[in-house]
Amino acid sequence: MEGFTTLRPKLVSELLECCNSIKVKRLFLFLAEHYNHTWVRSISKVDLGSGKRLVVKNGCFDRKYGITVPKSFCEEPEVAGT
Repeated sequence: MEGFTTLRPKLVSELLECCNSIKVKRLFLFLAEHYNHTWVRSISKVDLGSGKRLVVKNGCFDRKYGITVPKSFCEEPEVAGT
């Protein structure tokens, strides 16, 4: 996911619209935002369904996408000297 810096938003939107898995769509967009890809802001409206989805057990819940992801994605980075 870190290497997806040059994806075309229009093509990504089309692929996400064709995808039948709500969990995959949510996880893809969550990771794109996590890695701060600029193109994610240009993605057109994608149907993310309703309800909660579980990616991993005992993770942390991301309210925006309604998925439970590994805790390592939700922990704040430690600041040296604190």
